[in-house]
Amino acid sequence: MFSPLFTINNQILKNIGTLEAAKAIIDEAPLIPAYEKQFQQEAIVRTVHFGTRIEGNDLSYHDVAKLVEGRQVTAGERDIQEVINYRNVVSYLEEIWATFDAGLPLPEEKFVQNADTKSRPFFFSETIIKKIHELTTLKIIPESEIGKYRRQQVVLKNTRTGEIAHRPPPAIEVPYLMSDFVGWLNEAPTREIHPAIRAAIAQYILVAIHPFIEGNGRVSRAFSMLPLYVEGYDIRRLFSLEEYFDRNAETYYNTIQATHELDSDIFQRDLTKWIIYYTEALAIELSRIKDKVQSLSRDLKFKQKLGGKQVHLTERQIKLVEYMQQFGGLRMPDAKSLLPMVSDDTIWRDLKKLIDDKVCEKRGSTKGAYYCLANV
Repeated sequence: MFSPLFTINNQILKNIGTLEAAKAIIDEAPLIPAYEKQFQQEAIVRTVHFGTRIEGNDLSYHDVAKLVEGRQVTAGERDIQEVINYRNVVSYLEEIWATFDAGLPLPEEKFVQNADTKSRPFFFSETIIKKIHELTTLKIIPESEIGKYRRQQVVLKNTRTGEIAHRPPPAIEVPYLMSDFVGWLNEAPTREIHPAIRAAIAQYILVAIHPFIEGNGRVSRAFSMLPLYVEGYDIRRLFSLEEYFDRNAETYYNTIQATHELDSDIFQRDLTKWIIYYTEALAIELSRIKDKVQSLSRDLKFKQKLGGKQVHLTERQIKLVEYMQQFGGLRMPDAKSLLPMVSDDTIWRDLKKLIDDKVCEKRGSTKGAYYCLANV
């Protein structure tokens, strides 16, 4: 039975501490952009663009954004299909997450009707992995290979030197290795391991087994999101590890390759250095999202004043709040200067909403009124 080898060291603990702190701030931030959906859409575009670009796709970010929105672009057929496919993978992950969150049965899950669905753990299955591969490779590889484990030996070569960089296990071993790996994910002791470490292990092991003839990189990165998503580390699905991996592609591939070379038996390799790299990537990306949200909610005492609720702000209201944070408050002339294309009535309505939501307070008479953040 698979039992990964790794050591929890200070670097991993530091990375997990950073991502936990970022997650806490994001989860507790009292002021959240009303355009959160826009952030999510941007994260999807980044995931699809960088997740395919790292595999050699030539489409620009702008073209990928168009395809994600359902618009047409002029480009190579394979490049377009890869982007469409990976967008469908992201949608499938969201569907899986929503199904689990709603307490509904997952593929292959032994589901007991009327059971306590809130306490049940997520059920990982080979069916989910094969479905991700099917969506990833649709119309790209022969239909007989889609969603099927490879039936032949493959080797991965260094594109510059031609030398063999990785020799995955023989095809005959793949079903057994995959069964062991998925079985480990579902074990009770495994669920005691931090989700970020499990996600790191899941991504590496799928890369190392190389269960499919093609598309293994995208499948491994996509599947590794599930241990994070289903345990509350989705961070409103605002982040994209794919972007980090692509922007640091050399380190990404070198870290994987260095791990490959540790032992001929993939289940006997020490995954510590890979876990350090992965958790650092996650910590950096979550910290970036934290900074976006934190700029709106510098004082978490707002949470108490707002009765524990989160207030969703429009882009105009965000500008007003940020001005108050920077300068201590504003008057109507300041607001008009800040929002020159917006009518006075609209600015009054925005300020009134901020007052009604107890985000800011009005001081003084109407004409000379001064608006500042609520006294927290």
